[in-house]
Amino acid sequence: MIEQQVKDFINKYNLSGTFIVAFSGGYDSMCLLDILNKSAYDIVAVHLNHNWRGQESLNEAQNCYNFTQKNNIKFYTETLDNSVEKTETAARSARYDFFNRCAKKYNSNVVFTAHNFDDNAETVLYRIIKGTGTIGLQGIAEHRGIFYRPLLTTKREEIEKYCHKNKLTVNVDTSNYNTNFKRNFIRHKILPLMREINPKVADALNTLSEIAAEENTLIQNYLTKNILEAEGLEQKRIIYKILVENNIDYDKKKIDNIQKFIEENKNSKSGKKYSLTSDLWLFVNNKKVEIIKKKEKKHYEIQITDTGNYNFDGYKFSIEPVSEFPAAYPKDSEFKAYIEIKNINFTLRYRKNGDKILPLGSSGSQKLKKYLNEKKIPAHEKDDIVLLCNKNEILWAAGLGISDRIKVVNKPTHVLTLKKRQVIHDEH
Repeated sequence: MIEQQVKDFINKYNLSGTFIVAFSGGYDSMCLLDILNKSAYDIVAVHLNHNWRGQESLNEAQNCYNFTQKNNIKFYTETLDNSVEKTETAARSARYDFFNRCAKKYNSNVVFTAHNFDDNAETVLYRIIKGTGTIGLQGIAEHRGIFYRPLLTTKREEIEKYCHKNKLTVNVDTSNYNTNFKRNFIRHKILPLMREINPKVADALNTLSEIAAEENTLIQNYLTKNILEAEGLEQKRIIYKILVENNIDYDKKKIDNIQKFIEENKNSKSGKKYSLTSDLWLFVNNKKVEIIKKKEKKHYEIQITDTGNYNFDGYKFSIEPVSEFPAAYPKDSEFKAYIEIKNINFTLRYRKNGDKILPLGSSGSQKLKKYLNEKKIPAHEKDDIVLLCNKNEILWAAGLGISDRIKVVNKPTHVLTLKKRQVIHDEH
């Protein structure tokens, strides 16, 4: 029974709390949502209208809403902007971005998607055709990060039988029959031909997926090097892991290109970016390789008018009086600085246009942008630097240095510190 499979899956991963359920209203997600609801789990159904098919898409969203209201299920929906590119890759990226936002909105560590046994077979075949190599043969992961797939071992025909038996009104997405989409072409054209050779081709492809996953897990256990230190196949494996963890579509050519990019820029101090998707980049410098995301400019700021502790956007800032010289002055990178001032009347904020600074030991002011460039700060990190300011003049760039205007000439009057606030997460 599918119901028992879902319960066993939840027990296997010891899942609890609020479950986010990706709900398109089709057979798979309708089946999963109905089972979870009847089992009295705390669930939120989330629906993303891709806005591709006009009234049909609106009708599907309405059907999802009607089902959740009838069954007292919390429901949340959004509609994609028309500016989002209408491709399978862009749609997939938008969906997972939506699911991640929903998880944060409802304080959940679990997002269920309703991928099934047949979906996995199609994915494995798709990756064989694309030439992703043995890594891609692993197919769809049962669990990665906050994403879980309870129906991955359940065949599509079983899911459809459940929906018919329970008289569930499902959405039938007409675009699923459009063979201009690669996965639909595989489902409706290629797999039927393969069944003429092997009626159980889906079983065979899923078995291949299991074997590949086991072998790749074994290989992964031997990968111990930092990506900048690794070479050849070992580095390719690490690149693959990065792409998969960020739900980025890939093939051998993309992995080869990324490996070449890393090799060409691994000695760069300021770093270089490689575009992965419309809003994701791979950043490489001589210290690290990381995924960076497009983000909005920060406008958070607070006034500092007295000594004491202040909360600032996830940080704890303090300015305290001192009466004697320290045994040793801290390095700028320690996010601590001794200063000499007469009055406290500052703003703590992120950078703005027109900011300037008089660097320690300098005879003249310069634009903050130039100062950060000279410090070799990567572009995507510049907007995250916390600044102590007097109007548009920077007095302390936390972790980088102080202005010559507040340097200690006679003896320090105050000490500045900035620390990340410790966040305690509930165990689920």
